[in-house]
Amino acid sequence: MSYYAWSGHEQHANVTQTARAMSLLYALTGCFDAPGGNVLFPAPASAPVTGEELAPAGRMAPALGLAERPLGPARSGSVTTRELYRAILQGKPYPVRALIGFGSNMLLAHADGAHGRKALAALEFYAHADLFMTPTAALADVVLPVASCFEREALKLGFEISPEAQSLIQFRQAVVAPPGEARPDTDIVFDLAGRLGLGGQFWNGDVDAAYRHQLPRNGVTLEQLRAAPGGIRVPLRTRHARHAEPGADGTPRGFATPSRKIELYSQTFLEQGYAPLPDFEEPQIGPVARPDLAARFPLILTCAKPTLFCQSQHRALPSLRRRALDPEVALHPAAAEQRGIGNGDWVAIETPEGSVRTRARLSEDLDRRVVIGEHGWWQRCAAIGAPGYDPFGREGANLNLIIGSAVLDPVSGTASHRAYLCEIRRCG
Repeated sequence: MSYYAWSGHEQHANVTQTARAMSLLYALTGCFDAPGGNVLFPAPASAPVTGEELAPAGRMAPALGLAERPLGPARSGSVTTRELYRAILQGKPYPVRALIGFGSNMLLAHADGAHGRKALAALEFYAHADLFMTPTAALADVVLPVASCFEREALKLGFEISPEAQSLIQFRQAVVAPPGEARPDTDIVFDLAGRLGLGGQFWNGDVDAAYRHQLPRNGVTLEQLRAAPGGIRVPLRTRHARHAEPGADGTPRGFATPSRKIELYSQTFLEQGYAPLPDFEEPQIGPVARPDLAARFPLILTCAKPTLFCQSQHRALPSLRRRALDPEVALHPAAAEQRGIGNGDWVAIETPEGSVRTRARLSEDLDRRVVIGEHGWWQRCAAIGAPGYDPFGREGANLNLIIGSAVLDPVSGTASHRAYLCEIRRCG
């Protein structure tokens, strides 16, 4: 058996312990790194280019959120939007005054967009590189147009899905030139590094030199890759159950844990104040934990991505928008009848944080207590006259605007996108 999960269960406020429980059950089957299970494929050898080993990186302040969640994203240098917004608006644990963004439409993709809008507006300087003027990009002082994946080169070493895919090194060439003043984001980063006096750490602005730096360990050259658009395969040998192989002392090398074993009971979690064994926890914004809220908001709100679109993108494409003209919320016919709602009616989704509008879609496949919303709606499609939606107002359709960030997973800081409380009302 194998175990694969992504945002379905990982957008809950108890995600870390839930994911631990699932992973531990999977590990107990003995299928990890075994044929048919989740296998740790070898990767083409490459030189690191992320810079953690450089002296300036070692002098940086700890990532935002490390003190509150020492086992969370900050441990590997990432931050949550809530921590970013707090640092901008409150200066805690230190102030963030400037930001450079590359393509992230965080005000649509993350919870508490109104708080995020206030934070981005408070920055002393904000530059954003993107393909479109998204609601997030619109708050920037400078917006830089970037080349799409069809208009720029890129290097990929290994494709992760199978041993055969992992053995492929491919250099993707541009299909067409970037339009107007659009530039590859790599060029923007390298030029900015030069302006900041960091050119020596960015191959003096030579992107090809950076690609060559990654490649020599494979015996594959950039010139060979440019001459072979389909890519070049390198020999790799998959070894299963490497944790069982003997180490230097003759004992099994084990795993990257303090005990070198699969730790059902985690001393590391205990030392940081977390439960050492995973356990179920009721959603903190839910009918069991908050019956007072459930009296006003009796429905459980979850969400799912429309399969036609990618996150908050592509609603401006006529061929796709014709198949999904408006945002929708799915609910059981019995729940709809109780509220005087018909299929296709405009309704308001109300939570303790606010309200947005969407069309009702009736589905008998749902539990009558559950409704499913869609995030990412803002773009208009002028070609077919389909409207856009205010990303920050009650007449808009930004679902994440009404998901709060006060209740978060204590380890990862994840907001409760998939289990919230709401009420659905027919719009007049």
